[in-house]
Amino acid sequence: MKEYMKEITNLEEFEAAKNASGVNVFTFSADWCPDCVFIKPFMPKLVEKYSEYTFWYVDRDKCVEAAQELMIMGIPSFVGFRDGEEAGRFVSKLRKTEKEIDDFLANLKG
Repeated sequence: MKEYMKEITNLEEFEAAKNASGVNVFTFSADWCPDCVFIKPFMPKLVEKYSEYTFWYVDRDKCVEAAQELMIMGIPSFVGFRDGEEAGRFVSKLRKTEKEIDDFLANLKG
């Protein structure tokens, strides 16, 4: 997913992106995660569908501080911010379907 999202590598980048204007969607993931691999085939379609959003990839193992700040325990997980304020989250340890992620993203429009 790093190929079509901007990657966050440290807490400073995360804080800057989180506070940026517009809708910013953070995808917490890891290369070893089977449920993260499961969503990989359909995520490009969703990123394209919601092209007005900025999508950020956060490797939970490389940017632990950001995951801890948002209390992200299970991956993949999604947190959306609108103009610096949390607008929604789809956080659980369960596998996520394309429809569930699509519904979450649609609800961020406000």
